[in-house]
Amino acid sequence: MFPGIRRTLATALAATLVSLAVGAGLATAAQADVPLFSCRSHGPDCRQAGAPPVILPEPNGTMGQDEFIAAAVPGAQQSRREHGVPVSVTLAQAILESGWGKSALSTVDKNFFGMKCNGQGKYALGCRSHATSECTAAGACFSATASFRMYGGAADSFRDHGYTLASLARYSVAFQYGNDPNRFVAEMHKAGYATDPQYTVKLTGVMVKYNLYQYDLPA
Repeated sequence: MFPGIRRTLATALAATLVSLAVGAGLATAAQADVPLFSCRSHGPDCRQAGAPPVILPEPNGTMGQDEFIAAAVPGAQQSRREHGVPVSVTLAQAILESGWGKSALSTVDKNFFGMKCNGQGKYALGCRSHATSECTAAGACFSATASFRMYGGAADSFRDHGYTLASLARYSVAFQYGNDPNRFVAEMHKAGYATDPQYTVKLTGVMVKYNLYQYDLPA
């Protein structure tokens, strides 16, 4: 065989062996779940082996509206996965009930949903009295003082909100409309979630204004 042909074949064979080695290396890396393969999307699991978990900020009273929504989305989506409450509904309630996280109830006691202390529940640390307002069925509202749940962090408030809705039989009709947030709100209100006669209008208005439906997850 001519020397030039031998060199050409040797070069081609070497290239093939290198290609096979690289392919095997990538396959091994994929099996080992190295960051190249495990970090294709953002999230708390997207980190190198041995690195500390990513701690996402919790919603609080120092945030602007966009920041508050972004910080509240993970808790609302987790509530959806665990308890079936539409994400847009949870976000709108957190906004409306806490005044974008600036209410005393949310800043002091991390209670973002106005959860009253009809028993401490499984996620609250205890209870504390706060000034509030109540409304009669006829729409007459008045100042009052009530006992509300207090939490160690916003995450527990979001979990307690979803758990409470899902565990009370009176809200069972609302959960028939898990993929229809507006109807979910109407049924939840009808079942007695809030005494404000305009609660459904207010809540759906927030959902529409800030397009909270974009964060919803399917059932």
